[in-house]
Amino acid sequence: MADVKRVERPLSPHLQIYRKQLTSVTSILTRITGNALIVAAVLAVWWLLAAATSPEYFATANAVATSWFGDLVFAGSAWAVWYHYLAGLRHLYFDAGKGLDIETAQKLGWGNIIGSVVLTVITILLVQ
Repeated sequence: MADVKRVERPLSPHLQIYRKQLTSVTSILTRITGNALIVAAVLAVWWLLAAATSPEYFATANAVATSWFGDLVFAGSAWAVWYHYLAGLRHLYFDAGKGLDIETAQKLGWGNIIGSVVLTVITILLVQ
């Protein structure tokens, strides 16, 4: 048998040289926002079920939903909806085989992040 000399080297990509890429961050954020929307959905369903149960129980659920925590959850979910929506459009564009070069993918990633923040601010201003 041939005598093979093993080279000791780190696994790829090594954490000392690995740099996060915008495309991977936006992809991870798409998954996180999709799952985070479940929290807002649970809070909204709890509020609706409490309204159907009793006035006392609704008062408790309404106090939570209209508190700073509820405001934070619903404002965060507004951002998550916009981000997830724009990311879906971006992925549809990618699925068509367009925008796959690095420069365009990064522009679309920044457009996704900035666009979701702008649309969230507009949504919050229109709701109030």
